[in-house]
Amino acid sequence: MTAVTRAAKPLAAAAIAQLESDGVATLIGTVVNAAGLTHAKTIPLRRMGAFADPGLGASPVWHVFTIDQTGIAFSDSLGVVGDQRIRIDLSALRILGDGFAWAPGAFFDQDGQRDPYCSRGVLEGVETRLAEAGINALVGHEMEFLLVGPDGSRLPAHLWAQYGLAGVLEFEGFVRDVTDAATGSGVSIEQFHPEYGVNQFEISLTPQPPVAAADQLQLMRIIVGRVARRYGLRVSLSPVPFAGSVGSGAHQHFSLHKEGQPLFSGGTGARGMTPEGESAVAGVVAGLAEAEGVLCGSILSGLRIQPGHWSGAYVCWGTENREAAVRFLVGGSSNPHGANVEVKVIDPSANPYFATATILGLALDGIEQKLTLPPEATVDPSSLTTAQRSDAGIAVLPTSQAEALDALEGSARMRRILGDEAVDSILAVRRYEQDNFADLDDERLAEKFRMAWSV
Repeated sequence: MTAVTRAAKPLAAAAIAQLESDGVATLIGTVVNAAGLTHAKTIPLRRMGAFADPGLGASPVWHVFTIDQTGIAFSDSLGVVGDQRIRIDLSALRILGDGFAWAPGAFFDQDGQRDPYCSRGVLEGVETRLAEAGINALVGHEMEFLLVGPDGSRLPAHLWAQYGLAGVLEFEGFVRDVTDAATGSGVSIEQFHPEYGVNQFEISLTPQPPVAAADQLQLMRIIVGRVARRYGLRVSLSPVPFAGSVGSGAHQHFSLHKEGQPLFSGGTGARGMTPEGESAVAGVVAGLAEAEGVLCGSILSGLRIQPGHWSGAYVCWGTENREAAVRFLVGGSSNPHGANVEVKVIDPSANPYFATATILGLALDGIEQKLTLPPEATVDPSSLTTAQRSDAGIAVLPTSQAEALDALEGSARMRRILGDEAVDSILAVRRYEQDNFADLDDERLAEKFRMAWSV
């Protein structure tokens, strides 16, 4: 980041003229906090250089704004005293259209040092540690969302069927405009289709390096939100928009290469994995229970993490097994990106930068510790008896937010991967949810926070 910021002013001066010729007048910079909320500052285009370096001021409490729209999870280190700078990354700037451009931001202190609470900075750190180990990672995000009315109300769905053509035709203008806007902003969509739930869609994005992939997901959320508004709609990114209905995930796929060779194929291990590939998968499986508070730790997440919902409720791995928390996809002619691993427990309430840092950090930890891959789950774990699952070492992730947060708080592994500051900020916002809203029933929870993560 240092090289970028040192060159920011000349780069900005050169870029402003080009952006003005493209019709851009306003620049949006965004950051994502520990509760998974997207915050923004906008500036006239002529101030782009200042937004990149030294950045715009923001209170430290941005990290711990809560999902009820009013709360702040104050702590000894995050309060009303102090100031930080949000700096945008000009190398990731994209044009949104209609006079707007966007760039991802990151937090720095007043001396220009990376803020340890900054989720984008934490992911950059994990990406650097992978590179130091000679490992390159690619991450592909899936974005599931629900179309709702402008007030968050349920839309009619007389013709909807799971993955049905009717869903595309019912919202064909929306689908077309999202695709066009993504292409215009440089976002590469792998596929875009109706999902299992009523008025639910999924977009799969092309794999990118970790930070770029998380940036791309944030940009895609902005694009989908903007297009929905043109049609008098809104987008719910809640893990469970309506109680008792299908939830939305934010699955992540990742692959690893070392010295140009894939770790998940071409080896002699399980499903063609190399020894380091096996250890990477083992690391993710071993750390899932401690990582749940990061990956799916909101007050609503437990309503989604249920067996039989393809949400990865079972802590195990399996090839093409949609009930396994860690799903292995074999490379080949039908999978041109090569063998990769999908982590299914992540939901849209998670900060995607922290979530990716967690998954890749656990994989690296498994490699460094040379962990042994547990036996593969070759059947739906729900079809096994409790005793059989116990014998196979298959556990069920807790649906209790309090239990997930306790596991995260006591995890030396997660604190080593993300840092104490990041873990403590996540705990602060999620415990605020537990303290203030744990007494609400499922219906009231879903209604209250249906639009909490929307953009």
